[in-house]
Amino acid sequence: MRLLVRFMGFLFAAGTVVFLVGVGAVAGLIWHFSKDLPDYSQLQDYEPPVMTRVHATDGSLLGEYAKERRLYLPIQAVPKLVINAFLAAEDKNFYEHGGIDYTGMARAGLVYIQNYGSNRRPQGASTITQQVAKNFLLTNEVSFARKIKEALLAMRIEKTYSKDKILELYLNEIYLGLGAYGIAAASLVYFDKSVNELTVAEAAYLAALPKMPATLHPVRNRDRAIERRNYVIDRLQENGWVKQADADKARKEPLVVTNRSNGAHTFAGEYFAEEVRRDIFERYGEKKLYEGGLSVRTTLDPKIQVMARKTMVTGLVNYDEQQGYRGAISKLDTSGDWGVKLAEIKSLSDISPWRMAVVLETSDQSARIGFQPSRELGGAVSKQRETGLITLDGVKWAKAAQGPAKGRAATAVSQVLQPGDVIYADPLYKDGQPVEGQYRLRQIPEVSGAMVVMDPWTGRVLAMVGGFSFDQSQFNRATQAYRQPGSSFKPIVYSAALDNGYTPSTVVLDAPIEIDQGQGAGVWRPENFSVNKYQGPVTLRNALRQSLNTVTVRLAQDIGMPLIGEYARRFGVYDELPNYLSYALGAGETTAMRMVTAYSMLANGGRRVKPTLIDRIQDRYGHTIFKHDQRECRGCDAPGGWKNQPEPQLIDRREQVLDSMTAYQITELLEGVVQAGTATVVREVGKPIAGKTGTTNEAKDAWFVGFSPDVAVAIYMGYDKPRPLGKGNAATGGHLAAPIARDFLKLALADKPAVPFKVPAGIKLIRVVAKTGMRAGPGETGGTILEAFKPGTAPPDNYSVIGVADADGRIPASQQQQPDSGFFMRPGTGGLY
Repeated sequence: MRLLVRFMGFLFAAGTVVFLVGVGAVAGLIWHFSKDLPDYSQLQDYEPPVMTRVHATDGSLLGEYAKERRLYLPIQAVPKLVINAFLAAEDKNFYEHGGIDYTGMARAGLVYIQNYGSNRRPQGASTITQQVAKNFLLTNEVSFARKIKEALLAMRIEKTYSKDKILELYLNEIYLGLGAYGIAAASLVYFDKSVNELTVAEAAYLAALPKMPATLHPVRNRDRAIERRNYVIDRLQENGWVKQADADKARKEPLVVTNRSNGAHTFAGEYFAEEVRRDIFERYGEKKLYEGGLSVRTTLDPKIQVMARKTMVTGLVNYDEQQGYRGAISKLDTSGDWGVKLAEIKSLSDISPWRMAVVLETSDQSARIGFQPSRELGGAVSKQRETGLITLDGVKWAKAAQGPAKGRAATAVSQVLQPGDVIYADPLYKDGQPVEGQYRLRQIPEVSGAMVVMDPWTGRVLAMVGGFSFDQSQFNRATQAYRQPGSSFKPIVYSAALDNGYTPSTVVLDAPIEIDQGQGAGVWRPENFSVNKYQGPVTLRNALRQSLNTVTVRLAQDIGMPLIGEYARRFGVYDELPNYLSYALGAGETTAMRMVTAYSMLANGGRRVKPTLIDRIQDRYGHTIFKHDQRECRGCDAPGGWKNQPEPQLIDRREQVLDSMTAYQITELLEGVVQAGTATVVREVGKPIAGKTGTTNEAKDAWFVGFSPDVAVAIYMGYDKPRPLGKGNAATGGHLAAPIARDFLKLALADKPAVPFKVPAGIKLIRVVAKTGMRAGPGETGGTILEAFKPGTAPPDNYSVIGVADADGRIPASQQQQPDSGFFMRPGTGGLY
């Protein structure tokens, strides 16, 4: 008995020693791993990288920019279904443990012992809290040291933060595949839904992804993905979080995902979205753009954008088709599976309804074509093959563009298309209806151009077309292409004149003119578009209406190029205009954006406008960090609601760059250009429109810039590597650009009333003879118009002609501006009209 007592005492002592040693060892381990633990308090102020989202005026999504596609959702905004799905998949006891699930650890330890030596990855037993510790503060290293640190951090995190805060961090940080971080982004990427719209099956699939997102790819590993999804559904039912009927239904659902684009999400808005991205990058830098979670409300009107894109593309295509068919994009061997081969050829993704196709067989009457198959989410080519027919009606436009048959129309389909030709086609229409199964041959136009639509009162860009296809070329011709505006610059010259004592009835000589350029540069002889046709004395109104070059040169001679340069700078057309007379004819280079901005100032009564694509930018917390509209609103912040106080007033302190009466005068002159000048095609809009055409030297660019009381538009057409668009009237701005403006304005103003341009206070409307500009006599109505005059001015009673020349058309030396004063001509800069 005594021996037994001694033995028991020995065991107790030994056990005590072992216990104390064990406690000491554990304490030592804890001390060892605790001394260099990361600072977990940083989680309190954690700001994860969040994608920037760009919206149009109607709230539709225009674009998303991020390195990690993430939208941060507070836990209060996460549906209970989604929370339960992740708890079922990852940590069903999350709200019960203190950061460590000891039962799970024991289970993982047992599995580790069983698999020891098998080189299998140890099974994890991490709680959601441990995963937060690992994802935010540690690495992915597989080791006991990391697991110990993870456990220690988890216990400390649990003592510091609420369960909801920990779960919020987890649900917003986890990577769920396809570039999506957090549940909000993943819901959009996989299903194009907000988290509130997810079904049981969809929520369960997202909850299955955290441990192995690549392995559970919805296309490449569909069966395994469904198996894991259904496992999560089983756990949801087992825990009583979904009803059996709902679980049974969810298990039967197919796994269908949406291939959501990373680019612009508003049709036809690619150029606009990219310009906004550049703007944000320049303002705030790369980190703020891709990680700052900015909310950007742009000025884009999706309806107007579609109208602009449609009319601009139609104009480019119509011109290009008139030049003839240049042939197939490439050739393809159609033996075997032609669909796989065709899928390897890059097609433009933003020119719907055009589709790439290959010609399979041809005859005189038709050609059978096969369309490029789509690609599935995993990149595999779809097995579906779609075919159609191109009949003679679909190729009748395709006259030969070169060779012996140049200009000759096709009489058989086989003259145009051959088997193996890779082409574009879109549905064939007759009488406004698509013909079932028939298609029309298309070709990507070589010519390009741009259109900008602006609110002239605010400078808000409502629409922008930077070329035929953003997928083809990301070069934005609306903002980056510097082109000669030709005669569309003349209103700036005339504005300078009207603002400095001239009137619409001022008479200038339209006659041949020679200007000695000095310093051996020779004589410059600017000509009108209609060569050798001159009208003699002509009013400014009629000179601008007919776009007379000799009149503009004489006017520029009279008022001086430095003054014109100052007005060009005020209007933002040029930063600095050289003192060469050819620049009065639009020889300098500028952009469509600058031109529409200048004309907007004419339309709004001479107020400066700054072009903008952005109305407002908010940070991730909803604080406004940029607002375009800087006008002061007095009385808008009325405490206590409406109490019969005066209406709020907007205080506009913008600079007046042009006298409002001058702006009205030039507007009336430009309205005359539309009614009876070089832009008469725009008259078909049936609303008050003012504008000016422009055609550059050798017809390398064709322009129209104009406005109604509420919208301004600038359009140019030209080749990226400038070359003539043609000869004669067929290549002018009035023939090429103005019809595009007409078609656009018809659509944009269809539901707008025909509101006339507002007459400013002080303007006198006096009836004058349209041809001479002199005051009409009593009762004289034929050939007369109402002309706008400022106070202190009136129609002339007799001619006083500017630019009197001698019998040979030469300006006397006493009237010429000499080289030493900076007005001599630079060689090779003339000839614009």
